[in-house]
Amino acid sequence: MASLMSEEQFLCCICLDIFTNPVSIPCGHNFCLTCIKSYWDTRERFECPLCKESFRRRPELRINRVFKDITEHFQRSLKVKAQQADEGDYQGIGVLASQCSPALGPEPDAVSCDVCTGTKQSAVKSCLVCQGSYCENHLGPHQREPALQRHRLTDPATFATRGLCRKHERPLELFCRMDQTPVCLRCNDTDHKGHNTIPMERESKKMRTQMKKTEGDLLKMVQDRLRKMDEIKHSVELSKISAEKEIEGSVLVFSKLVCSIERSQAELIGVIDEKQKAAERRAEGLINELEREIIELQRRSTELEQLSHTEDHLHFLQSFPSLSTPPPTKDWSEISVYSDLCVDTVRAAMSQLVDTCRDFEKRLCEAELRRTQQYAMDITLDPVTAASWLVLSSDGKQVSLGYQQNHSLPADPRRFDSCVCVLGKQGFTTGRHYWVVQVGDKTDWDVGVAKESINRKGSVTVRPDQGYWAVCRRKGSHLSACAGPSVPLHLRKKPRKVGVFVDFEEGLVSFYNMEAKAHIYSYRGCGFTETLYPYFNPCLHDDGKNTAPLVICSVEGEAGPIQEVVRSKIPPTALALAGRSRQSSVGSVSEHF
Repeated sequence: MASLMSEEQFLCCICLDIFTNPVSIPCGHNFCLTCIKSYWDTRERFECPLCKESFRRRPELRINRVFKDITEHFQRSLKVKAQQADEGDYQGIGVLASQCSPALGPEPDAVSCDVCTGTKQSAVKSCLVCQGSYCENHLGPHQREPALQRHRLTDPATFATRGLCRKHERPLELFCRMDQTPVCLRCNDTDHKGHNTIPMERESKKMRTQMKKTEGDLLKMVQDRLRKMDEIKHSVELSKISAEKEIEGSVLVFSKLVCSIERSQAELIGVIDEKQKAAERRAEGLINELEREIIELQRRSTELEQLSHTEDHLHFLQSFPSLSTPPPTKDWSEISVYSDLCVDTVRAAMSQLVDTCRDFEKRLCEAELRRTQQYAMDITLDPVTAASWLVLSSDGKQVSLGYQQNHSLPADPRRFDSCVCVLGKQGFTTGRHYWVVQVGDKTDWDVGVAKESINRKGSVTVRPDQGYWAVCRRKGSHLSACAGPSVPLHLRKKPRKVGVFVDFEEGLVSFYNMEAKAHIYSYRGCGFTETLYPYFNPCLHDDGKNTAPLVICSVEGEAGPIQEVVRSKIPPTALALAGRSRQSSVGSVSEHF
């Protein structure tokens, strides 16, 4: 017995019988010649009963001779099998069709099938895309064809009354812009009287124009996120190279030391590896989030595209408002995965060693400074935050204490009123930033960063729990980290220029003596949660000893040249270990050891 699939291949979807004089229309579907003619004779548009593709002109129909011969051969084979089968074992294709198409017509008040040409059967589903209703037999293509499976089906009764006002049972011809809903003429004279109403076709045309812009915006958002994914993946690859360089440098440094230094070396490599894994985990999480946003945006775009093809103004107007707004997404403009690891990793390990490591630490600091300069930030002072005793230069790069108070300044909650402090204009909530401040021979000063919500009125306590991360000098003596309690910093040479480096995500604030090419102090694990601003305090005059200004310097060229280490003095084992990675980059640790 022929399979059901084989029988369906030779069935006309209109008469549900084997093709008689089969013809093919331009979309590729086949029908009986008389069936498709009768179908088109009763309709204003020439379209395919299956896929609903419309044709500008009525297609010229010609019998497909090859397919006709195949159909007749199939029909003859059915007759032969029917004669060979026992009575009742094979009912034939005609019986199959009659079983699928009961002779009874539609029930009273039921919606009729739009495809049936003889006795109209009751529709079981209506398609909002095809704008047609179908009985159980003619609904088959929407259940089998992949392209039609995406169409939205609804209840025929709801579909039939979709264009009527539920309250007045009159056609919905107008659209109320005030209430954003379709209305009938009776509604326009009663409930929506005085509202801004226009014909639905005009509003639909306007919203379709808006829909095109929304589709363009969604496409741009998808493209932006695809580019961000590529950027993150590229950064991960670069971070792997950076990790190799960090490991190479650490091997070169620690291979010259004794067992304690070798132990520190292993710990350092572990830290670098962990940072790399953390970077990869973060990048993977960002990529997964981007992929989820892309899927959601593409889904919304697909829904809009499907909606754009519908001719049902009501369905369009009801569906578009919920689809016109892009789904919630994250602002990715300032989110990055950095290709290099924490710039002070090796130096932090070296600082724990004995005096024999100081020479190595100096070289490491030089490399650090080279690397931090790529994050240079152009800082200017914010006069709105400056205390009334302070004098700022016209270019916003210098601040000093004046000899009299400026009473003409307006009161502002952002202004320091007692302490002679000022903040930078440029705040940041992400990323890495670096700037240099000239302190010269000043005997008293504060330099650092402060969070936006700091107290600026009355007495100010500079320490991390109050929102300040700074170093200071008092009475010309040693420097201190304002860590609460303060940490004395015993430096070989007093700084005249102080470099400040901030890694927001890492929670790191580091200070450098620019002339000595030495590290001063670092705050770690700060856990920043709000906007940070550069912080400056030129302090009081100290009987005329501290009148010089604090000056924000140009970063370019501050680090100066770095001396090379004589590689012949490095043990052969260190050189062998360093051979693991031969790639190099400007400012990497291995270049300076």
